[in-house]
Amino acid sequence: MTEAVTNTGGDWLRLIVGLILVLIFSQLNALFLVWLERKVAGHIQLRYGPMEVGPHGLLQTIVDGIKLVGKELITPFKADKKLFVIAPVLVFMPVLVPFLVLPFGPELIIRDMNVGLLLIFAFSTFSVLAILVGGWASNNKYALLGAIRSVAQNVAYEIPLLLSVMSVVLMVHSFKFSELVMAQQRIWFIFLQPVAAIIYFICATAETNRAPFDIPEAESELVAGFHTEYSGMRFGLFFLAEYTNMFIVCAVATSLFLGGWHGPFGFSLGIPGVVWFLAKTYFLLFVLMWFRWTFPRVRFDQLMNFSWKVLIPLSMLNLLVTALVLKFV
Repeated sequence: MTEAVTNTGGDWLRLIVGLILVLIFSQLNALFLVWLERKVAGHIQLRYGPMEVGPHGLLQTIVDGIKLVGKELITPFKADKKLFVIAPVLVFMPVLVPFLVLPFGPELIIRDMNVGLLLIFAFSTFSVLAILVGGWASNNKYALLGAIRSVAQNVAYEIPLLLSVMSVVLMVHSFKFSELVMAQQRIWFIFLQPVAAIIYFICATAETNRAPFDIPEAESELVAGFHTEYSGMRFGLFFLAEYTNMFIVCAVATSLFLGGWHGPFGFSLGIPGVVWFLAKTYFLLFVLMWFRWTFPRVRFDQLMNFSWKVLIPLSMLNLLVTALVLKFV
């Protein structure tokens, strides 16, 4: 009895400490990614990006954050005030939950759940609902159009994304992140499931509303899309959620296809597992940013057709081939 109480107390302590670290990391990570995106954009366009505030502009995003905190929170006169205020909180809070199950290292998992992968996809749906709530509550035609586009896009690309993930789950017979990573100790799944990895990354780009799939917030058409009417830290929460979501989809890709905390072909080279995990994740984040400043935005009909006519049949075929190979080989 005493041992059970002690274990429960230890679990609660680990959970609380983990949540505090997640809150700190998510804020610092978002600040770093905003700076990194501006630097990547600058160098791709043959310019420097932020350079004035701090060394190479490192403190620029901190200053921008302070500016956002100090800005007035404006609520449109005809907006649904309760929903308008709730939406930014609703979009940010669910993105913290996936950190509980992400495998940063063999001993760096806050809660290694049997349904860890399902937990991430379950909470990812809240972001879509929050975007819809924000667009509807704004009482603005551009915000509503952006929200509707976001819902349609997420529904379309969620299907091939889940089908590509199921190809990996079939091979491991588990939704547990530690087991998914341990199965790649010798060979990463990107070599065994290259089609699933490519489909996942394309769908992840669309799920996070990133270019060339940034239709919900297309500035040239919809001003700023679903957060047109938001100002101050309400807008800042949408911004934080977007960059945190980017980190999560890249971390999941690292866990599913790039061996998680393992080095290539089982060689760690003396580098800690958490360093391997973060290096792979930030490399994928760099590729996401590279996409944004390389490819033009697609039309909405092209976006939907690409999912329903190309990615979904391809991901179903890949899942079928995986099942047949596992059955007969």
